[in-house]
Amino acid sequence: DPRLVAYVVPEPGHVPDSAALRNALAHELPDYMVPSAIVALDALPLTTNGKLDRKALPVPDFADLQSGRAPRTPREAVLCSLFAELLDRESVDIDTSFFDLGGHSLLATRLISRIRNIFSVSLPIRTIFEAPTVCALATAMEGDQELSRLPLTVQTRPQVLPLSAAQQRLWFLNRLEGPSATYNIPLALRLEGDLDHGALQAAMCDVIGRHESLRTVFAESEGEACQIVLSPDDARCRIDLPAQSVSAVDIQDILDAASARAIDIEHELPLHVTLFQTGPRSHILLILMHHIASDGWSLRPLMHDLSTAYVARLSAEAPDQEALVIQYADYTLWQAGLLDEAGGEDSLFARQAGYWSRTLAGIPECIALPLDHPRPAVARYRGDAVPLPITPALHETVQDFARAHGASVFMVLHAALVVLLH
Repeated sequence: DPRLVAYVVPEPGHVPDSAALRNALAHELPDYMVPSAIVALDALPLTTNGKLDRKALPVPDFADLQSGRAPRTPREAVLCSLFAELLDRESVDIDTSFFDLGGHSLLATRLISRIRNIFSVSLPIRTIFEAPTVCALATAMEGDQELSRLPLTVQTRPQVLPLSAAQQRLWFLNRLEGPSATYNIPLALRLEGDLDHGALQAAMCDVIGRHESLRTVFAESEGEACQIVLSPDDARCRIDLPAQSVSAVDIQDILDAASARAIDIEHELPLHVTLFQTGPRSHILLILMHHIASDGWSLRPLMHDLSTAYVARLSAEAPDQEALVIQYADYTLWQAGLLDEAGGEDSLFARQAGYWSRTLAGIPECIALPLDHPRPAVARYRGDAVPLPITPALHETVQDFARAHGASVFMVLHAALVVLLH
């Protein structure tokens, strides 16, 4: 997990105070640029060429950030272990901030999930920001009610597999507007060096076989949308990776055109792969996915599995990976049971739908903004960027305002945009 670390060489006769330095930096820098640790060195390690030897820099020690107060209750003990697990530390005390120890918003989201699974309590993400220490968080959890939420497990598959809420939305828009590239997710990878085309195609088939969501098509059954998970063999037959020789000069236009290809989610895999060859040992692999089967979070595991499979196939072996226990279809059925849409007024679906109905009641269908072009009758999903310079003086004012309210600069700017639109 990457963290920002500062290495300091003090003037002779001076002993740096790490806590004081971090506090000083916090008044000058946005939160995400404040180092998680500050390490004092007699001198920066250099290579024989006089450049910084990064590998010789010592591993940071976060011990100076902790007060040393041990957990006093079983709940605090478990929370300390969760903090240590997510922050990759041997131990954590109850008084040090999760963020001072290197935590960030993504790790905070994972912490919320781990708390839900272990304690069966639901916490909003803001609780971690408001109570970032084990001591404060344990107190904040005291008033939360236990959830009746069941753990996500392998589900019994019905004959007709429904769509999740997110898939239902995208399927509806696809039927309303027709096939388009609006919800395409393109990932272009530059591959330099010798490339084994057969191994790459086999690796891509391995990935599709491993993840059901990449071999799912979306059809209708008696007027209702449903998922159809193709068998690995059926899906593999649809993957073909011949290298298309193209000009390196025109590659950006070629990638733009290929990324604009509409994916027919009813009959095609939600993933389309194209290999372009721009030189004797230069290729670009374009992986085009529909949002109904993928999102930004999915790209990292996709790349990990593809790399693992390609290395194995170079040795004419199948990738040595454990089969996935939970697939997206299991999540779909678990979510349907959790929301219990047909469960009446007490169901989670009814409570959430009621909340948003009340919150959004009376809002205009279209915000009356002063536009420089007439609004098209049909949305074309085309836009433009308008630069808005922020002067150093204004930036400093926003920083001070954000710091005074315990917020980030992004949050202040987002709030300003909301007020403007309102």
